[in-house]
Amino acid sequence: MRDTIINVTTLPDTLRPRFRSKRVRVSEDNGSVILTPVTYETTNLWGLLPDDRFTTEKYLEQKKADKELEA
Repeated sequence: MRDTIINVTTLPDTLRPRFRSKRVRVSEDNGSVILTPVTYETTNLWGLLPDDRFTTEKYLEQKKADKELEA
């Protein structure tokens, strides 16, 4: 199952006060559901990359290619 991000307002009233963020990431691990608060806005970009896995190495390669294009 892929991670899903939902608004806190969709949670039941008993869970809603436990989260200080406006969004919650819902993921599954070994048959249990994990709710994690989302505090950063880069989650809107998830899934837009072709490989769907953005690593540090790919980021550094892109920065190097950008510097070569600027020179």
